[in-house]
Amino acid sequence: MRVRFEMRVFKKELKAFKKQQNVNKPAEDEETFSFADAMQGVKPLSQDKVEPDRQVELFNKKQQSSIKNIKHSKQLAASFNFSDMYQASLPQEGPMRYCRSDVPTHVLKQLRRGDFSPEIHLDLHGLTREMAKEEIAALIYAARKDLIDCACIMHGFGQGVLKAALPHYLVQHPHVKAFHQAPLEYGGKAALLVLLEVPSISDKQ
Repeated sequence: MRVRFEMRVFKKELKAFKKQQNVNKPAEDEETFSFADAMQGVKPLSQDKVEPDRQVELFNKKQQSSIKNIKHSKQLAASFNFSDMYQASLPQEGPMRYCRSDVPTHVLKQLRRGDFSPEIHLDLHGLTREMAKEEIAALIYAARKDLIDCACIMHGFGQGVLKAALPHYLVQHPHVKAFHQAPLEYGGKAALLVLLEVPSISDKQ
C-alpha cells in the first residue's frame, strides 16, 4: 500500500510539473515568435546623412574652388597680350608722347604741364619684359576699376630695354588715350604720365 501511495504522489507531482511546463512554454514560444515576426522583412536603413568631417571637407573644397575661380576671373580681366613685335610710329625727337586719333591733341600739353595728377604709380625697375607687361596690364585694369584716369609709370633713365619698349606697349592698349614724358615732379625723363579711358559711373552701375 505504501508503494502505491508513493506512486500516486509521484504521478501527481509529475503531472503538476508537466502542467507547469506547458504553462510556461507557450509564453516562451509567443515571445520567440513575436521577436522573429517583428524582425521579418526589416531592412537596414541606408545612411542618408553626411559625416561631419566629410561635410567640412566638401565645404572647404567648394570654398577653394570659388576662390580659384575668382582669382582666375581677375587674372583674365587684368591680362592683355602686349606684343614685342609691334612698333608704333612715335616721334624720334623731343619728349616721348602719344595721342590717340580720337583724342584732342591739347591733352598732351596738359600732361606735359602736370595738369593731370597721377593717383597710381608703377615702377618697372628690375623687371623683365614679361613681368613688365603683366604689371602694366594690371595697372591699367586697377586704375579703370577705381575710375583713375591718370597713372605714372617709372621706366628709369638711359636707353634701357623697358624704356624703349614701354611706349610701344602702351600704344597697343585700347584704353590708353595718351601719354607724355612726365613733368620733373613725377620723374621727368625716367617716367611717363599715362591718360586712361575710364568707364563712367553709370557704366559701372
